[in-house]
Amino acid sequence: MEYLPIFVDLKNRPCLVVGGGDIAARKAGLLRKAQAKVTIVAPTVSATTQALIDADELSWINGTFSKDLLSGNSLVIAATDDEKVNQQVYQQAKQNNILVNVADCPELCDFILPSILDRSPIVVAVSSGGKSPILARQLRARLETLIPPAYGKLADLVGRYRNAVQQKLPKLSMRRRFWESVLQGKVADHVLAGRDQQGDDSLQALLEQTKTADLQKGEVYLVGAGPGDPELLTFKALRLMQQADIVFYDRLVSKEVLALVRREAEQVYVGKQRAWHAVRQEEINQLLLTHAQQGKRVLRLKGGDPFIFGRGGEEIETLAAENIPFQVVPGITAASGCSTYAGIPLTHRDYSQSCTFVTGQLKEGELDLNWQALVQPRQTVVVYMGLAGLPVLTKQLQKHGMSAHMPVALIQQGTTTHQKVWVSTIAEIADLAEREQPIAPTLFIIGEVVNLHNSLSWFEKNH
Repeated sequence: MEYLPIFVDLKNRPCLVVGGGDIAARKAGLLRKAQAKVTIVAPTVSATTQALIDADELSWINGTFSKDLLSGNSLVIAATDDEKVNQQVYQQAKQNNILVNVADCPELCDFILPSILDRSPIVVAVSSGGKSPILARQLRARLETLIPPAYGKLADLVGRYRNAVQQKLPKLSMRRRFWESVLQGKVADHVLAGRDQQGDDSLQALLEQTKTADLQKGEVYLVGAGPGDPELLTFKALRLMQQADIVFYDRLVSKEVLALVRREAEQVYVGKQRAWHAVRQEEINQLLLTHAQQGKRVLRLKGGDPFIFGRGGEEIETLAAENIPFQVVPGITAASGCSTYAGIPLTHRDYSQSCTFVTGQLKEGELDLNWQALVQPRQTVVVYMGLAGLPVLTKQLQKHGMSAHMPVALIQQGTTTHQKVWVSTIAEIADLAEREQPIAPTLFIIGEVVNLHNSLSWFEKNH
């Protein structure tokens, strides 16, 4: 992050704009919207600037810049077409410890003016760090369609009730839960639909009916984080990720997904990997229970889908036994996500009419699978967690009748920018894995559908 995004209170504070053209007028107009006291210094001014002067929106010093003009100003903006003057303003401001912005010159800026979406009191600022103001404006325009003007009215309504809510709900965590219910429920619906009075009445009723005990109950969210690409998260997953007080996550949750969790939430790693467990499953179950009993909203964030080789069932069994409320949000499982990004359909009427998911984890050096079912023709077999047991897996499949030439795809870190796909045969894939040393997580797809990879691998071609 090259710039810290902050909102500065400039009400009645003096600010200086050097320059009298249209760009200077725009900068001055923006400062005036923030209720700053603006002075422009320039030997001549444009018609736009003159209109602001005539409307008493700003003061005009008819002359050239000098360092004495900086005294008492909170910030200064240079917007002339003379590079030497802009450079002089920058240097003098720096010497006097005054924040300075030189228009269209990021290297001479202590601060930058973002593209602004104004839904006062809601204000959204979009910045590219000075690298592409046009892109920032395009993003703001997109936000214009997503954030209707009524959000300003909703913020005003919430502001009117802040003190009343604070008096009734002494704890910050309780107030946060109350306001989330307001902003995600019928109060917000009324205001956004233009029914302002109904929104006010609903908020008043909700505040009267709310019991502090109800806002201190714990809950667990068991959320599937998908195979890695954060854009594959569901809307519900993202909403619950933004509500959590504490997050327990495993090693298959990508850092990009983890970055979308509420910033204030405590994050605890409980991941597992081959032959080593950071936290045993029984301990994870107990952690979820303990923190929920403390009144926290607990997010259990799991790679892929929590009910497909994710032990989600075991975790919520413990919660159900103790009457702890919980929600389960499915995620895109690795088989679906990785096969899609590798251009390998799991089913195809010319190659495969069924698909089987199996785990390839060894137990005491053995794999206990229904081998005869796995070698049936015209099906796809997807193997999770199969890297360590790959030699055993390939040997047993061939022993039970699978052709040595059966195509196999090995997918590394599927759906992410680190995705890599190797295609081989059931007879040779173990040697390939030993040679290439793929990085976990990995997935194996076995079946004739793998032959479609070369022609359908859209993701690799786009990256």
